[in-house]
Amino acid sequence: MALADVLLRGASFHGGCCRHKALLSLLGPLLSNSKLYSSYRRPGAEPEKKLSWQNADFSFKKGIDYLKTQLSLLKKETQDYLRGPGGRPVSQHFLEQTRVLWQFRSQEDLNNWVISSDVEIGGKSKVYIKLGRNNQGALLYGTLNTEVPRDGETKYSGYCSMRSKPAVGSFKRKKYYDWSNFNSLYLRVRGDGRPWMVNIYTDPYFSHQKDDLYSYFMFTRGGPYWEEIKIPFSKFFLSSRGRVQDSQHPVWLDKASFLTLGFTIGDKVNGPFQLEIDFIGLLNDRAHREEFAYEPYDKN
Repeated sequence: MALADVLLRGASFHGGCCRHKALLSLLGPLLSNSKLYSSYRRPGAEPEKKLSWQNADFSFKKGIDYLKTQLSLLKKETQDYLRGPGGRPVSQHFLEQTRVLWQFRSQEDLNNWVISSDVEIGGKSKVYIKLGRNNQGALLYGTLNTEVPRDGETKYSGYCSMRSKPAVGSFKRKKYYDWSNFNSLYLRVRGDGRPWMVNIYTDPYFSHQKDDLYSYFMFTRGGPYWEEIKIPFSKFFLSSRGRVQDSQHPVWLDKASFLTLGFTIGDKVNGPFQLEIDFIGLLNDRAHREEFAYEPYDKN
């Protein structure tokens, strides 16, 4: 199947109309009926109208422009690496006590985040995001609906979330956050009194760990005033596919773990919700000396 896909791409690139149609008539049924790709779709989901290779855009000019852009990014990354950790001098890196990761002052800042809800599984919750008043902070709002979709498979519903996009470097390489100099997550928010889950998504080494998630609760007090919340990383617990794991361990704060950060509401209370976020940062609290809040143990 991989050879067939390469042949079709080559025919499309050289622009041979008849050649392309001939290959498509011969190899199209093989690709469409291939067992290498799952044909399962959730009830009510629309089928894909085009195959993946049909969406490819072969343009020599776009390729050259893309190469120039990525090479310039690679040059900047190399300069930052030679300057010091995170593009800062070594002395500044070790003396750093606070760092702002995300702040929301423009639409471009909002574009670094994605929102989702149970609509993806057939639910009826709604979530939106926009800039707050005077372009001060991000306003995440919507309506939670716990009605379970009638598809015969889903048992629970009613959640909305906001998640940062994974950072990418030159040539679409994955970039990771190095938070080893800090011990707490620091946020300035204004909520409506509903609890949220703060989630740290990881990029594991093994496929069976792809659903691992580090989480902790964030309780908002409501009212017209902003509040500053500090969550030590020692409080985050490990879960997988919605189940808290028996074997717990602290969050690894080096570059090997962190991929994205997110917020989820799913308190099973129908109705509107609202959360304003001014900034999300890191804090090195010298008074906090706890390494891990939960008791680890060795399994027999």
